[in-house]
Amino acid sequence: MRTLRSSLSKLSRLAALSALLMAAAHAQAAGCPTLLDRQALRLQDEKPQNLCQYAGRVVVVVNTASFCGFTSQYKALEALHARFAARGLVVLGFPSNDFGAQEPGSNAEIAAFCENTFGVKFPMFVKSHVVAKAGGELNPLFAELGKRTGKTPTWNFHKYVIARDGQTVQSFGTTTSPDEPAFVEALEKLLNAK
Repeated sequence: MRTLRSSLSKLSRLAALSALLMAAAHAQAAGCPTLLDRQALRLQDEKPQNLCQYAGRVVVVVNTASFCGFTSQYKALEALHARFAARGLVVLGFPSNDFGAQEPGSNAEIAAFCENTFGVKFPMFVKSHVVAKAGGELNPLFAELGKRTGKTPTWNFHKYVIARDGQTVQSFGTTTSPDEPAFVEALEKLLNAK
């Protein structure tokens, strides 16, 4: 019985990997922009995700932290995600402990906090470094976003907005709340562009 379960578990993992590879190949064939052509590990289970699955959408990329004065932005980010998902918006959260040790927990603890405290349903990825000075390996997505905008996060909840073309990127600092009218207006403009 144990051998059968082990074999089924291996088959399940192979099937998941095969599906991921097929999705990546499909996205690549559909013209995945270089900026999104990368893997990230999902926060909840650390399974690899190809960011090409978000090609053609307006993407909000944000570095997050659970114990920051701006942590309440999770609520507004989730509201944006829910409000505009059907129109092609996706919010991607990347926890980071780069600023004042405000994200000390494990990936599992961060996932539980986000879900239980703010009802976060938008995609979240494993904790990573979003600035080079923090030591350790810089998240390649944040490295590229910084290059393209000339701006890197100076604190938690820095937001980058990637247009549907996967090329055009705007940067919004920590103090720009996700429910601020100017931010929402910028998103609506990108969502309305075809």
